[in-house]
Amino acid sequence: MNETEGLRFRRVHRPVITDELPEHRNKGSGTYSGKVFQVTLLSLGGFLLLPLLVIILILESPIHPEVFSLKEPPLMKGCWEPNLKLREAQRLFEDQITGPESIASIGDVLYAGTADGKIVKLIGRRIHTVTRLGKLPCGSREEESSCGRPLGIRVGPNGTLFVADAYLGLFQVNPTTGEATRLVSGGQVVAGRKLSFINDVAVTRDGKKLYFTDSSSRWQRRDYLHLIMEATADGRVLEYDTESRELTVVMENLRFPNGIQLLPDEESVLVAETTMARIRRVHVAGLNKGGMDTFIDNLPGFPDNIRPSSTGGYWVAMSAVRPNPGFSMLDFLSQRPWIKKFIFKLFSQEVLMKFVPRYSLVAELHDGGICTRSFHDPNGLVAAYVSEVHEHDGSLYLGSFRSPYIAKLDLSKV
Repeated sequence: MNETEGLRFRRVHRPVITDELPEHRNKGSGTYSGKVFQVTLLSLGGFLLLPLLVIILILESPIHPEVFSLKEPPLMKGCWEPNLKLREAQRLFEDQITGPESIASIGDVLYAGTADGKIVKLIGRRIHTVTRLGKLPCGSREEESSCGRPLGIRVGPNGTLFVADAYLGLFQVNPTTGEATRLVSGGQVVAGRKLSFINDVAVTRDGKKLYFTDSSSRWQRRDYLHLIMEATADGRVLEYDTESRELTVVMENLRFPNGIQLLPDEESVLVAETTMARIRRVHVAGLNKGGMDTFIDNLPGFPDNIRPSSTGGYWVAMSAVRPNPGFSMLDFLSQRPWIKKFIFKLFSQEVLMKFVPRYSLVAELHDGGICTRSFHDPNGLVAAYVSEVHEHDGSLYLGSFRSPYIAKLDLSKV
């Protein structure tokens, strides 16, 4: 190779070396820009998260949950086998009635209490107002305590209605004239605790004794999800003597006592202890008066009202279940109170209700807590938020604590 060829060779390769230099400069620039982006992103994330962390640390949770234990939910098989039988129900008075929690009947006339504070009677396709226990306005969370919220309703001797209003107390109502007499005032202090959440009522055949549940002395009905999540054992069963007007505590320290039903001998009552997914038997008369045992434990759902069935058993309504196989959020949270506190710092009850899976389940139970049949509506497509099952003339009338209808299930079809 001569000198000229060597120079040519060097000239050919010199541009290649020159072209690589910008590439290296671009790589260094890209690495620097990536680091700047990461730092900026982390700074922005910290900027956004810091106020949230401050809020979480500073804000006090509205609930103070207790740790409690639930047994592993029973397998949903046998009597509890999921089905779609509740979807055979038809809706009555849809969008004409809101939250008919409990239902009673005199002849073929149905009576119910509604979310707007009224006691109504349902004749055919017509709705008539019997009376209003509270005062207007109604409709908002703040107005509920003055408007009133009728829950449990029963028929006593001579066709008298007995109504448990969550805020206003126990009432005796004449279904013909609409005259309402307050028997027990809500909010009063009994044995050192306030009647804050009167829920359901049962009446003896002679009408001399009323038994009712007070779900909590701390939480009102409008904060029922707080009560469930806190799992406070401050609920009670009380007795009211209509002759002496004496009011006494029969049982206390229950976790969300809900529906109540007298047994045929009238010496004991069944009480749904909702938070614990069980039904208790409280002895209110006889040799065992003052005692309590368990009628059925570890239900696959959270029981609400209890009403008699035509076969000598009891209908129990459940609007949320503990699926097995599956995942039960309430079971999971029962051992983790810190998560409950965190959740209630961030979200309101109304928001949280949107995340509660809907599943309607009604079951017929007999002595010994034996399940004989159950009807389901997964996702609550036809009958949602069921609170009670009232059997009348071969059909089940399903009450609801928030749905705008009553659902009717013809038993001959299932």
